[in-house]
Amino acid sequence: MTIIGTEDDATLVAAAQAGDRSALDALLRRHYDRVHAICRRVSGSSRDADDAAQEAMISIVRGLPRFDGRAAFTTWIYRIATNAALDEARRRGRRPMLHAVTDEDGPALEQADPLSHRLVEGAGDRMALDAALAALPEEFRTAVVLRDVGDLDYAEIAETLGVPVGTVKSRIARGRMLLARALRHDDTEGSGGNQTPPSGRPSATSPDHPPPAEDGPRTP
Repeated sequence: MTIIGTEDDATLVAAAQAGDRSALDALLRRHYDRVHAICRRVSGSSRDADDAAQEAMISIVRGLPRFDGRAAFTTWIYRIATNAALDEARRRGRRPMLHAVTDEDGPALEQADPLSHRLVEGAGDRMALDAALAALPEEFRTAVVLRDVGDLDYAEIAETLGVPVGTVKSRIARGRMLLARALRHDDTEGSGGNQTPPSGRPSATSPDHPPPAEDGPRTP
């Protein structure tokens, strides 16, 4: 007897496309938490995330018959989640100020704060991190969330956002740098402004915030 919960995504997708409702339910349950996490951090609002995640689930169900498997299922649903979160934030009238970022920004990003990676990895305060993410310009926040929460690679993020891989790398680097500065400022204020950030704090991880991958530091 097949246990639905143990099947991989490809098997469940095929079954769901063939009309198996239990397979569809299993897919939605399996990925809802990550979809909601992406929606929350892209939109910068828990309230918006609830509505965006619901819209994303509806879009996934409606679009599943047309899903052709050329991209990974997770890449496809995270693209849907990202678009739903951006649409919801814009519908509510939030328009984060955007900054033009090009591939030429790359070399300058090498001069980012040397403590930035450590600070981002060591940020244990989820509320502070969420606030810092919400304050990022939209294109930086979205790229960082897709990489660090969605666990997409650069090519997948580029496909999702419709921009070159070099631009994705620039946005992620700049976004992490701005996050680190915001978190360091928060740490400094919390300690009375007289202490430097700790250098050996453990990374914060949770089911919907994967640990750092081999390509560099990740947002917890």
